[in-house]
Amino acid sequence: RNVTPAIDRDPLMEQDAKHNLDVAKQYFLLKKAYKGVLERFEETYAAYPTFSKIDEFLYYAGMSSYYLAEGKGKQKIDLKREKDPAKYEPAKLKENATVYLSEIVDKYPESKFKADAEKTLKMLK
Repeated sequence: RNVTPAIDRDPLMEQDAKHNLDVAKQYFLLKKAYKGVLERFEETYAAYPTFSKIDEFLYYAGMSSYYLAEGKGKQKIDLKREKDPAKYEPAKLKENATVYLSEIVDKYPESKFKADAEKTLKMLK
């Protein structure tokens, strides 16, 4: 049984990241605002990649990327109006979805999001 090494977590960063995750979860589940999820995720992941619930955040980011690539969600993408249109190209979104969901499978084998991540990864291939 492999034990994850103890990570010294910053309580303020943890609280901030948890708030961002809670907001992203609302965006994902209630509003289907997948771009909003990705913005929250990118900000949190860049600032605090050791967040205790990063597997959950990776899941919402991966699924949001996948859904946006499929044209789903309430926030429509207009590549002509985006600041960074390349980021929202379907191929790039699918690539990001694969990266985020693969990270759950590879780094967080105990995650409750692993099975769903694997299922979506099969669809992305």
